[in-house]
Amino acid sequence: MGDLAIWLRVGGKINESLNYVGGDYEMLLLKKDVTYSGLRKMIAKLLNVDESVRKMELNFETGVPFKPLYGVTDDRTLELYMHHARQESTKYFLLVTVGEESVRHGKVSEKAKTEEQNLSDSYIPGLDSINEVPNVGTSSNVAEDHGFPELFANSYVNEMPMEMPSPGRSLFVSPTLIPSFVDVVRNASEGNEQGTAAEDVRTTPVEPYQNVPPIPISVVEANVEGSGCGDQTCVEEGIYGEGGILGDIEEHRIFRSKKELMTCVSITAMTEKFQYKVFKSKPSFAVVRCIHTSCSWRVRAKKLVESEYWMVTKYEKNHTCPTDFKPVRRRQATSWVVGECVKRKLINPGRVYRPRDVMDDMKRKFGVDISYSVAWRGRECAYDNLRLGTPEQSYKLLPGYLHMLMDTNPGSVVNLEVSNGNRFQYLFIAFAASIHGFSYCRPVISIDATHLKGKYRGVLFTAVCHDANQQIFPLAFGVGDSENDASWSWFLHRVKSVFGSNPALVIVSDRHRSINNAVQEVFPQAFHGICMYHLLNNLKTKFRNKTKELEQHYIRTAKTYNLQDFHVLFYTLSSAVLGVKEYLEAVGLHRWTRSHAPSRRYNIMTTNISESLNAVLVKVRELPITALVNEIRLLCQKWFHERRTKAAGCTTMMSKDVEMKLEGRKDRAQAMGIICADQYTFDVVDGDRNYCVDMALWTCTCRKFQLDQLPCDHVLAVVRKTPYEAYDLCSLYYTREFWHETYRGVINPIPHISSWTTPQQISEFELQPPDVRTVAGRRRKRRLPSMGEELPTPKCSRCKERGHNRATCQNPIALHPTDEAGCSGSNLPTHQPIHPSDQHSTPQL
Repeated sequence: MGDLAIWLRVGGKINESLNYVGGDYEMLLLKKDVTYSGLRKMIAKLLNVDESVRKMELNFETGVPFKPLYGVTDDRTLELYMHHARQESTKYFLLVTVGEESVRHGKVSEKAKTEEQNLSDSYIPGLDSINEVPNVGTSSNVAEDHGFPELFANSYVNEMPMEMPSPGRSLFVSPTLIPSFVDVVRNASEGNEQGTAAEDVRTTPVEPYQNVPPIPISVVEANVEGSGCGDQTCVEEGIYGEGGILGDIEEHRIFRSKKELMTCVSITAMTEKFQYKVFKSKPSFAVVRCIHTSCSWRVRAKKLVESEYWMVTKYEKNHTCPTDFKPVRRRQATSWVVGECVKRKLINPGRVYRPRDVMDDMKRKFGVDISYSVAWRGRECAYDNLRLGTPEQSYKLLPGYLHMLMDTNPGSVVNLEVSNGNRFQYLFIAFAASIHGFSYCRPVISIDATHLKGKYRGVLFTAVCHDANQQIFPLAFGVGDSENDASWSWFLHRVKSVFGSNPALVIVSDRHRSINNAVQEVFPQAFHGICMYHLLNNLKTKFRNKTKELEQHYIRTAKTYNLQDFHVLFYTLSSAVLGVKEYLEAVGLHRWTRSHAPSRRYNIMTTNISESLNAVLVKVRELPITALVNEIRLLCQKWFHERRTKAAGCTTMMSKDVEMKLEGRKDRAQAMGIICADQYTFDVVDGDRNYCVDMALWTCTCRKFQLDQLPCDHVLAVVRKTPYEAYDLCSLYYTREFWHETYRGVINPIPHISSWTTPQQISEFELQPPDVRTVAGRRRKRRLPSMGEELPTPKCSRCKERGHNRATCQNPIALHPTDEAGCSGSNLPTHQPIHPSDQHSTPQL
């Protein structure tokens, strides 16, 4: 979005009815990246106000029935105001209130007096609808009017279309969405702006969601390592509120809820080193006083009519208690207040932030000693806040999030299946950008599943492939209960309906029985290869005594291109390890070897791309369902942007990785000799072996040229002495054009939850968590290693030894480390060894 022109009302004041009266009108042009502090400076310069001496408040009218004023106090609220102002700038004036002495020369104050006296006689066109109550209509058949299908309570696998979706087409076949927790302010403003159009699609006015922060930042964006607080400002940067600062307590300030009000009071008490007590607390008002009986500090607030908002009506901020009065315990440091103080440091799911670090940060910032249990519960409260609520609330938010995902990313395919009782069963997501990009990738799909670590467990299904630059290209994601025949069949049916079934399609996976059954059912024409690394682990388990010989010969046998070389290597492997030949033949030579594969596997012999994606999402898999899906979207959004930029800056014919590979092969080709048979056939001498290259059929007897669709060393040796061009012999899947076209699609962001707009049918549906039995105790986060799997041991960065890390290192460190010869690296003099007879002699003083 570009710049924004806004109207200001200045010089007036707020009366007891929360209306802004009097003042003059000014106009201001805001840049799209304007900050709250920058806006205040612009207004101060416009009005000739000295902010250091005078006080200035910014508000805007929301237009709701009770006519509250919404304060602009930080960057978040400024963004909210700009969102409303872009819709109708003549309706949402920015109300500037300046103190009695705040304007130099008294210019605005005189205007304010004049305008207040003549307010009843003034009329400004276009302003008579500012305080109108919105008239939001209802619709009895919203789903039929807008093409939404019937609400399914059970499975609807057979309802899925099997063709490729057209751009903008929604395959969200189950509109199982929860209430969109949209601000009352936004509901009223949209109803007032849309007029009669609001009768078609109604956004249900519901209570504002009190503790929902902005969508968290991606784990990939902020790669924070280690634990604890990295600097002194990390607590200050995110000490209050949702993505910003709650700010100070001020009279006439409005809070979204009573809990937000009390949070601000508690943090103020901790910052100013005093305690408070709740003098009165009722559903409609509350009074808070300093714990000292003679102190005048107090806060009085009341609940606004017909809303959940609270406004501070009176605030005495000066303390009159004795200076030597020091409470022993800080009662206001409760777990939910501690969570508000530290939640900004937990935005990154990969951040290691222990309860001990919470205790240290609270002590350093506020001087408050909290127990370990309070720190742990505070961190859990922060997690629930950042992760869009508890796991149960996250399931209720999921359908609304999926609706917004399809709304912001037209063409994306989202399938949500529920069981009896509206309980979550399966989820499938394929972004429109991934659907478009797969046509420009090699038709080799790697599929895998990994366990989720949240309260309701489950598994995350992934389908990925390689792009032209040999990088991971995500295709689809799914969530199910476990790895079984039904869940894998459901996921692969969705993959087939979106990406189709190419005759040359190759699917690579591990040897899970359910995957094998599902692939045979859904993709009977596709070649199903298995990961050679997973098969190697199975061999290590079965033949434990011959691990070294097995691994050395097996990898060479699986990767070889030539059939003659395979027979030699396979014979060597069979001779080294007895019984391995029968085992591998029973598995199927065509499934784990490159030379026997009936379809091109290119260079994809393992599921490493799937395992790598699982490793990237290792911390994300601990999140609740909605936060999990959002983190996956953020990761894909980041990858698409970075790689689209990288591909656009590529100046070579092929992708960067392929160019480097071709350069290495060209260097090796220079040492080869060529003997021409005719204009198409060549004999290439590579050391003690000869290879035949046929340029008419695009073949080489090494078979690397045919299987990888890239010129091998022998073909490049021919190209070096013939008119052929190396780039003409490469597959289009490796070209710069295909690389750029793969990432041409854009994965758009999803707005904050307060801006979600969902149909009534979606809003009234409540998705329930899956019916699983939660196991007591701490949930396992580290997977059990497979038999034969060798896990890497950690290496200490302090003493360079393995088996522990720097945090647990207890080894002494030498002041002058020596090299292997025992000589110091410095220019210190060399000492002679002590004679044995002198070892016990008494030194002379």
